[in-house]
Amino acid sequence: MMEIPKSHPRYESLMRREKLVAGIEAGITSMQGLIAHGRGEAFDYLIGERTMDSALQATEVAAAILCDANKPVLSVNGNVAALASPEMVALSRLIDAPLEVNIFYRTEARVKRIKELLMRSGAKRVFGDMPDARLEGIDHARGLVSHDGIYTADVVLAPLEDGDRCEALIAMGKKVITIDLNPLSRTSRYATVSIVDDVQRALRNIIKIIEDNNLSRNADLDSILANYDNRKILKAAINEIAERLVNLEP
Repeated sequence: MMEIPKSHPRYESLMRREKLVAGIEAGITSMQGLIAHGRGEAFDYLIGERTMDSALQATEVAAAILCDANKPVLSVNGNVAALASPEMVALSRLIDAPLEVNIFYRTEARVKRIKELLMRSGAKRVFGDMPDARLEGIDHARGLVSHDGIYTADVVLAPLEDGDRCEALIAMGKKVITIDLNPLSRTSRYATVSIVDDVQRALRNIIKIIEDNNLSRNADLDSILANYDNRKILKAAINEIAERLVNLEP
């Protein structure tokens, strides 16, 4: 990876790019993932590269859902592996949830490399290299899942998700938490909880909320969800972006 001085005003953003390039060179990230990241980076500029109030509200609900879940699973694609493996593994260990590799541009070599990266980062359980189930209505490779992982999970954390798989998981009765900088994406609109934030920031916030509040099974989760409206959160995110742009000095 290129050495970038921390004094550079675009240090964090440039480091993310370097991680993705390194991921491609390591056979973890797809070339197409760079395009997806560029779109997300554009939205991150719009939100001011910070966690918005609406995103923090969604993050707090997401943390409660993950801690209350009977069988949570954390889904990992190539970009997530390159950008946030340590955070995904840390959350996995914190809530005792397995990770599952699930990628659109699937090759068995890529799946193996991503799993190896997660294991080197300290993961205990990683599914995805031996899928034995398929999500109904998903004909491409992201429909291939592990029966003991995503297929039988009650809650799936799916950062940087594809909308059709998110919709299929919801149709199966699962709660889906996504992290997506684009509040207009199909994934954001279909998910149970959509966190409009950078994946590293969001994961670190989830971990901090769980640790600071010592969260565990939550008897009030039904009331929390009853009072949570994901569409209102997405609308609030759009309003926060619009307000910032209106007040932004050129």
